[in-house]
Amino acid sequence: MKNDRRLRRLVVGDATWHWMVRQRLKPAYEDCSLTRSLCPEGARRRLALVFRPGSDRVISNCYFDSGAVMRLPDRSYLNLYEPGTVRRFLDAATPSLDRLASEWVVEVDGWQYFDAIAEPVTATAVVPRGFPVARPSIGHAGEGEISAPGFVQ
Repeated sequence: MKNDRRLRRLVVGDATWHWMVRQRLKPAYEDCSLTRSLCPEGARRRLALVFRPGSDRVISNCYFDSGAVMRLPDRSYLNLYEPGTVRRFLDAATPSLDRLASEWVVEVDGWQYFDAIAEPVTATAVVPRGFPVARPSIGHAGEGEISAPGFVQ
């Protein structure tokens, strides 16, 4: 089984950052949270971006892939485990760490940075001709189940 709790490393120019994602599950979904932590190497400081579910905000809780956060009105989606997402959050949130220089742990609402870096989904995907796609099965399988891949005609 894969361990998603390990400390990961991101090198940006001359600086090295360590990061991790933690999921806190509670009996009530609204009490759950996802936290992305960023720590500069050699410093005893931590920037924690906390994501909690809301009326139009969804965090992964067994139904989505691990580390997923989504804004519902436009279905903008980010995965907190992707290195490109880590870099965009780092670029957007580092000024918060600089503003609060006296605090060791700076905990901020991650959704404000999500809004700054997420690209809204504006169009549906178009499948080019000859590209394999999954088609609903016909016959014995249940409605909407996926059978072997087909091709766009």
